[in-house]
Amino acid sequence: MGAAVAESLSFTTLPTAWFADLETDPSPVGGWPLLATPVSAGLPAMADDRVERHLSLDAHLIRHPEATFLMRVQGDELREQGIQDGDLLIVDRTAAPSTGSLVVAVRDGHFGLARVGRDAQGQRVLHPAQNAPLAPGPDPAAAFTVWGVVRWNIHRLWPGRLAS
Repeated sequence: MGAAVAESLSFTTLPTAWFADLETDPSPVGGWPLLATPVSAGLPAMADDRVERHLSLDAHLIRHPEATFLMRVQGDELREQGIQDGDLLIVDRTAAPSTGSLVVAVRDGHFGLARVGRDAQGQRVLHPAQNAPLAPGPDPAAAFTVWGVVRWNIHRLWPGRLAS
């Protein structure tokens, strides 16, 4: 990618125990009912439980099954962006990153989240996901690699977190 990045981008090695509670059966579940009436985020809408169609979450969330991985977020640094500790990210290794993409970058075997941006000259750069610009490292092209593009965030809304 030839992106400029900095040593200040923090990376974490995730222990395999983080993935122990994930379902390991790769067979897709049948489609889930998608109701025809949307839910209003503002004023209440008339309730209607007619099913528009059945929606497969695998087909909806995953474009390239052979190159898609789930990664659990560690830390609350991205809470303001709606990404919290324990959330599951759906990461596509075949998707091309574009400006504004949240990506998983890797350096020396450690993963970290970064945003793809542009510098003053229009060159692609990686910024830490907290949106602070990074200073170039000694050998940016060799030091960091974009591992995959985050396509979705699965976030639990009800109280409590799953034990990890």
